[in-house]
Amino acid sequence: MAKITSLSENARIVEVILYVENEAVPLEKIAELSGLDKTEVKAALKELGELSKNLNRGLVLTEEDNQYFFTPSSDLYDTLKKSYGRKVDRRLSRAALETLSIVAYAQPITRKKIDKIRGVSSDTIVRILREREYIKVSGRDDSPGHPCLYSTTKKFLYEFNLKHITDLPKLNEIDRIRFEEEDNSSEEKENE
Repeated sequence: MAKITSLSENARIVEVILYVENEAVPLEKIAELSGLDKTEVKAALKELGELSKNLNRGLVLTEEDNQYFFTPSSDLYDTLKKSYGRKVDRRLSRAALETLSIVAYAQPITRKKIDKIRGVSSDTIVRILREREYIKVSGRDDSPGHPCLYSTTKKFLYEFNLKHITDLPKLNEIDRIRFEEEDNSSEEKENE
């Protein structure tokens, strides 16, 4: 089998999609965004993976739970950890960043309130943020079932270059109203 030294047009398109999306992307979404069928996408992904190995590139194609993304080559962790913390984490997805910002601005907050603000279930995202130590359980709510309350960690402050949580940028008017409406609707339900 010949070594791949350049990419086909399909592989180049898939590479750009993974770069621009900046998060793990399912095969189906890659197909939708690229206009390629799944077989073509799989061939392009295989080509990208082989090229990474053949050319010893800094970024390698990674697949996890049938989603694809780029991660730094593991042999570069020691070199990069001085600039990027103890471990080079995958970049956070948009959903994870959204959830993390909700926790940061509304902490302490329950997962149910996070779900209500986002409009979708956040179970997996909350688990990932806890595993990566960006959020932690900081107590229990007094509501029925005593759900966990989540808050940000010191690692969150460090990774986002904040000395204190009050150093977060101020919310714009729309987001501030969104958080206030959530707090008011939660209080009304508790008083019923």
